[in-house]
Amino acid sequence: MPMSSVTLYGIKNCDTVKKARKWLDDHSVPYTFHDFRVDGINKTLINDFLKQIDLETLINKRGTTWRKLSDAEKDIKNKTQVITLMIENPTIIKRPVLNVNKKISVGFSNEDYKSINFS
Repeated sequence: MPMSSVTLYGIKNCDTVKKARKWLDDHSVPYTFHDFRVDGINKTLINDFLKQIDLETLINKRGTTWRKLSDAEKDIKNKTQVITLMIENPTIIKRPVLNVNKKISVGFSNEDYKSINFS
């Protein structure tokens, strides 16, 4: 039986990411952690996310990064603009982003993670 491919994207000091990592560890789910600050983020990765997640879900508008942006920066007119914004400000991406066998989900809750097929 092939192993599932699990990648958790986020920032290591983010509380929600910590909860997700603890959940995966507690449930013995092997995963790769991709830290946006350390490992970076690029257009291809963001486009992969956006194939399954809508823009409103992927952008964290409640975070300090979003609030610090100028009104001009928040006035997103197209996908290219938003991708550039995410590459320049990776903390604007809602975390964590979980990729299980190419199925993307955003955020963390016990219930959501329990419903994911990790095998």
